[in-house]
Amino acid sequence: MKSVLITCNMILSDEVLELLDHLDLRGYTRWDDVKGRGSNKGEPHLGSHIWPALNSAFMVILPEEKVDPLFDGIKTIEEGGSQQGIRAFVWGVERMI
Repeated sequence: MKSVLITCNMILSDEVLELLDHLDLRGYTRWDDVKGRGSNKGEPHLGSHIWPALNSAFMVILPEEKVDPLFDGIKTIEEGGSQQGIRAFVWGVERMI
């Protein structure tokens, strides 16, 4: 099993949910109003009057064979021209109940 953390501008949340549905990834945790700043480019999303944007975050636990299709879908969202920002990180799940 793998764990994928997806962070994105809140405006992309519906697209992420559609992707999860398309891949039949029913189990996830979602956080809204997440604040942060990426390390590469773009503006911070801090929910302030200067930087008003906010992010959403999704934690998805999934079988290893679904990681590549999920990342392909995230890449498609990223390349969609929205320039809103989306990132995904994956690591192994050692145990779960």
